[in-house]
Amino acid sequence: QLQAFGGGLAQAGGSLTLSCEPSGSLYMYSLMSWYRQAPGKDRELVADITTGGDTNYADPVKGRFTISRDNAKNMVYLQMNDLKPEDTAAYYCNAGYTVAGKNILGPWGQGTLVTVSS
Repeated sequence: QLQAFGGGLAQAGGSLTLSCEPSGSLYMYSLMSWYRQAPGKDRELVADITTGGDTNYADPVKGRFTISRDNAKNMVYLQMNDLKPEDTAAYYCNAGYTVAGKNILGPWGQGTLVTVSS
């Protein structure tokens, strides 16, 4: 089961690093993503990364968050810097695929809660 971990409480301007280990080999998934869901809001894409290392970021996190994948360790990371209160949310990792230019998401696992205080 896919599980994200590394969340916690941070002050505004602080940093946290989230980690995720997919079920099976990371090589099986051509697209690894981080999503978040704040209370009362829809789940939204934060960042994704392809097998080739191409990355994509949501506008609110550009320049602050960095997604990376370590195939040797079978891990995906989300480095979050300069955190803001509006980053408070449950963060979810997703292991999926890109097929014919479309992103196909896998099943959702357990998220990790990030709380940023002002």
